[in-house]
Amino acid sequence: MPSEGRCWETLQALRNSSKGQLCYYRDWLQRGEDVLEDLSPPRLSSYSGWVVDHVLPYTQESVALSETSSSSVPTSALDQSSLVPRSPVQSPAFSPASPTVPDGAKGKQESRHADSKARQSSRGVSVEGCIWMYELVHRMRGKEGLRQWQEEQEQKVHALSEMASEQLKRFDELKMLKQHKEFQELQEVMERSTREVLGHQEKLKAEHHHRAKILNLKLREAEQQRLRKEEQERLRKEEGQGRLRTLYALQEEVLQLNQQLEASASSASDLHRDPLQLDLAAFRMRGNQLCSLISSIIRATLESGYPTVENQAEAKRALQEMRDLCTSLGQEISRACREKRQEEEADRAKLQDSQMQQGLGATPRTPGPSQSPSRTQSEGLQMKVQESTMQWYQQLQDAAAQCMSAFEGLTSSKDTQTKKVKMDLQKAATIPVSQISTIAGSKLKEIFDKIHSLLSGKPIQSGGHCVSITQNPQGLDFVQYKLAEKFVKQGEEEVASHHEAAFPIAVVASGIWELHPRVGDLILAHLHKKCPYSVPFYPALREGMALEDYQRMLGYQVKESKVEQQDNFLKRMSGMIRLYAAIIQLRWPYGNQQATHPHGLSHGWRWLAQVVNMEPLSDVTATILFDFLEVCGHALVKQYQVQFWKMVLLIKEEYLLRIEAVTSSGQMGSFIRLKQFLEKCLQHKEIPVPKGFLTSSFWRS
Repeated sequence: MPSEGRCWETLQALRNSSKGQLCYYRDWLQRGEDVLEDLSPPRLSSYSGWVVDHVLPYTQESVALSETSSSSVPTSALDQSSLVPRSPVQSPAFSPASPTVPDGAKGKQESRHADSKARQSSRGVSVEGCIWMYELVHRMRGKEGLRQWQEEQEQKVHALSEMASEQLKRFDELKMLKQHKEFQELQEVMERSTREVLGHQEKLKAEHHHRAKILNLKLREAEQQRLRKEEQERLRKEEGQGRLRTLYALQEEVLQLNQQLEASASSASDLHRDPLQLDLAAFRMRGNQLCSLISSIIRATLESGYPTVENQAEAKRALQEMRDLCTSLGQEISRACREKRQEEEADRAKLQDSQMQQGLGATPRTPGPSQSPSRTQSEGLQMKVQESTMQWYQQLQDAAAQCMSAFEGLTSSKDTQTKKVKMDLQKAATIPVSQISTIAGSKLKEIFDKIHSLLSGKPIQSGGHCVSITQNPQGLDFVQYKLAEKFVKQGEEEVASHHEAAFPIAVVASGIWELHPRVGDLILAHLHKKCPYSVPFYPALREGMALEDYQRMLGYQVKESKVEQQDNFLKRMSGMIRLYAAIIQLRWPYGNQQATHPHGLSHGWRWLAQVVNMEPLSDVTATILFDFLEVCGHALVKQYQVQFWKMVLLIKEEYLLRIEAVTSSGQMGSFIRLKQFLEKCLQHKEIPVPKGFLTSSFWRS
């Protein structure tokens, strides 16, 4: 059928057209896409003017052709095709490419060409009309579907918005309900915690009151216990002081009995009987041992505080033994006297019998007293220092007190300028002494000259400015007192730690002593006060004296009712004895060598003899003897030679036994050191030069 062929041609034309290349999807409505959004709006073709001028005159022919094909084309399509613009078709007459032909042939060709063009135009118009109609219908359907879809979407959006608003309302309601519940729960928790806190507070208050009551009870108990302890301590002190007084009374009685024993032994020695004399020596030795035992008990109790009941009982036993010893000695003397009288009566009777037999009337001649042999033991030792020594000691202490009172106005002044002068003078006096060392002899001479210039009233440099004793009327007394005090303090501290330091300090002190004798007296006063064993002097406890004051008199340092340790005490005493032993043997090399030493070796011999003639003290006597002999023994050997060796031999053979008798097992160190030193010296028959002694090469440095 001709119409079917044209349909296929139409479809082929549509497929080849630009619009036929478009993609159409059946489900575009469901996907919500607009098929027209990529299409441009309809517009007139560029050939519409040419169509109006050339195609419209042939509309009759196109109508006739359309009637022949009306059976295959719908009426609506024909009606609509009249509205569709036709594609422009170029006429052969206007074709620029048409070839030149003859007129007759040209007319035939034009007619055929016009017919074919007319037919082609008719088919194109109908195809374009169909396409346009299809597009129009499809566009209208799309718009309608789009409108419906938009309405549906708007309805859905409206429904969703209403549902969302309702859900938002429900959510807000739930949120408010939850917040309300949480607020109520929080409020309940806070109320519950408040109740718990209040309950805990009440409980703490109750516990606090309870603990306060317990604490008050404990405080009252502690106070009562403290009062009880104070009362017990007071009673203990009273009992201790009472026992100490009893011990001193026992010691005094023992000493008196020992003196009686010595007197009885001396009177009994007139009997000139060797067996009796040996017995008396035993009595003397035992009496001295009992005296030493009482002394050691008292020293031990002073170190530990107060004597115990055991100490008192031991002292009483010693006293009873001393009484028994005196009684036994009296009985022994009485027996010896009776025996002597009996022997004399027997001799007299024999003499009378012989005279009667011989008939002689001459009176019998009594035999003369035989010479007593040398004693195996020395006489009893003294417990007190000689009276002359004590007078000398007291004079030095009085001189120091007078010097101190002389500058009392300088020390007690509140004036700023006076205080400054006092501090400058004190520094000028003490700092040079602190600078004394064994570095060089020239340095030592500078220090000596500085001290001598200060004491002579010359201005010296100290602390960056000039200082002189003329700045204050009491300046000389103050400087002399502080200078002497500093020398002794150096011995107490520096020499105690470094034994070699005794010699440079001593040589400066000796030189100053020679030029300024009052400084030497003050040095001795300070030395005797801090170390009474340098006198030598063993202070006794007087009636009513406090225990702390007595310990200070013995040389101990007492701070806050606490006595220093025995080792530290012995160390300080050793330093001061070494300084004293160095002073008495040294002289200032630049001074007047023709003059005598102001306090020379003769005082050292006197000190050593008095120490040996006194009862030894446990741990103290051995220490000071060793220090003195080690420092000054070499000089004493050169001065006294054989006499000094006799003294050393006496100390080793007799005095060491007395020291050992009063020394406990825990204090044997100093005794062994002294014993070994003496044995070594006697073995080598010399006492070595002390370590640190200043030689002539030192003064050239």
